[in-house]
Amino acid sequence: MVKLIASIASLLVVLALANVAQADSLKCNIKSNAAFSGWPDMKAPCINSMRKQIQKEIFASTQYLAMAAHFATDTVNRPGFTEHFIKAAKEEREHGAKLVEYLSMRGQLTDTVNNLIKVPTVDVSKWTGLSALEAAFKLETEVTNSIRALIKTCEGTAKNGEDNDYHLVDYLTGVYLEEQLTGQRDLAGKITTLEKMMDSHGELGEFLFDKNL
Repeated sequence: MVKLIASIASLLVVLALANVAQADSLKCNIKSNAAFSGWPDMKAPCINSMRKQIQKEIFASTQYLAMAAHFATDTVNRPGFTEHFIKAAKEEREHGAKLVEYLSMRGQLTDTVNNLIKVPTVDVSKWTGLSALEAAFKLETEVTNSIRALIKTCEGTAKNGEDNDYHLVDYLTGVYLEEQLTGQRDLAGKITTLEKMMDSHGELGEFLFDKNL
């Protein structure tokens, strides 16, 4: 019995040593910074335009936060405008995040975030309700025109369409332009309404408009 136990122990030791040796041979040798390079190519002009658009969305978001902060101060105290611009800032930030997610889905986020997103310098003014809405409309128009330019770039120039990024163009046209044009229409309506209220009631018109914003 003692000999049998000794034989089993010896066998277990041999198996354990064999497992250690096998484990050493199976160690992962993949480089930690290796990146998969088999993605279908996005053309460089389109990628660069996407990166610029992300920065424009970040700028718009930060600009709206500056407007919200202005209307939130005690000396201005326009909670309706504050909430409106906080919501606008959130929407623009989400737009930028969606573009980042799209680049990730297409395998194009292989660079550092410092080269993709930069903290912008925004304009700070003593806005009235009307001037802020007009500035917002101008900013939305600039973003819309930028998206149109991005779409044109990603459509490519080749007659055979080989450099046309059909999926991205469809995504930008169907999602982003729809939201931009709807947003511009909403701002235009707000501007018209506020102008009429101020013509009739002066500064009281802005106060009443804010309460219903």
